Amino acid sequence: MAADRGTRRRLSTAERREQLLSVGARLFSESPYDDVLIERVAEIAGVSRGLLYHYFPTKRDFFAAVVERESERMLRMTEAAAGVPVREQLTAALDTYLEYVETHAHGFRAFHRADAAGDQDVRRVYRRALAAQESQILAGLAADPEFGPGFAERPGLRLAVRGWLAFTTAVCLEWLRGSELSRAEVRDLCARALLGVIT
Repeated sequence: MAADRGTRRRLSTAERREQLLSVGARLFSESPYDDVLIERVAEIAGVSRGLLYHYFPTKRDFFAAVVERESERMLRMTEAAAGVPVREQLTAALDTYLEYVETHAHGFRAFHRADAAGDQDVRRVYRRALAAQESQILAGLAADPEFGPGFAERPGLRLAVRGWLAFTTAVCLEWLRGSELSRAEVRDLCARALLGVIT
């Protein structure tokens, strides 16, 4: 529903940027990169194309910012608590992660579309974000008394964690499409998979 322009509140720079990224996350989650038009983003946001380019000089920069935003959000939400064993944190961390997936479904889908984008710079942003998630998990294992620093250096563990992240992504994307599994069942499935990988 269109608001009266005379009563519309002027957004701050940070609010406008967040609005544009939210619109971008929705559109990029629904369509391939090449099919998303900057003009459409500007139209939905109610701004000129020139203003959008003021915030993001190119479409590539815009998509990369969408991917970066979702990565930072996921990392903040799943950061390990110091001194708490991984097994105790796992259920709560996955609950938090799945709440994010459900609440920010457009952003989650857009984030994982980045690897399919033809643009190498965008793919680098995506892969850097996945590497940060992987490192976060390995750091949590290294800090856990049950596993310890040496455990994180075990041959094949990094690859196994990377595989678990791919598995969890596939499960979550399928869940968003309307799987019959509840959030708790998805959480338990992913938790069992990670414990199977690391033990």
